Amino acid sequence: MSEFVTGELKGSHDPSGTVFTVLAAMSGMEREYIRDRTLEGHESARRRGKTIGGAGVTDESMLSVALHLRDQEMSLRDIAKRLVITTGAKKGQHPSPATVMRMLREHDEQAATAASA
Repeated sequence: MSEFVTGELKGSHDPSGTVFTVLAAMSGMEREYIRDRTLEGHESARRRGKTIGGAGVTDESMLSVALHLRDQEMSLRDIAKRLVITTGAKKGQHPSPATVMRMLREHDEQAATAASA
């Protein structure tokens, strides 16, 4: 054992690799901390009755048009191009394909829940 303590370390040792590993671990921990704090803030806001995210841009008429266009096997992108937001700051603009997908998915989930009940 005295040879190890007093002797030369064998093999290649790159100190920059160790530094990189430590910094990567610290950044991962910081990311998790930020994520946890954000989720706690969202939960706190929900308990106080606050909504998270922007104002909703969809309505029943938009949903019915989207359902009709989906029945014609149009893509989400094409459906979004044909829909127009009627209220709020985005009035006159088209919803994103992601918004259309979310609106249709929520409708499908509600319909499935109603059918199984």
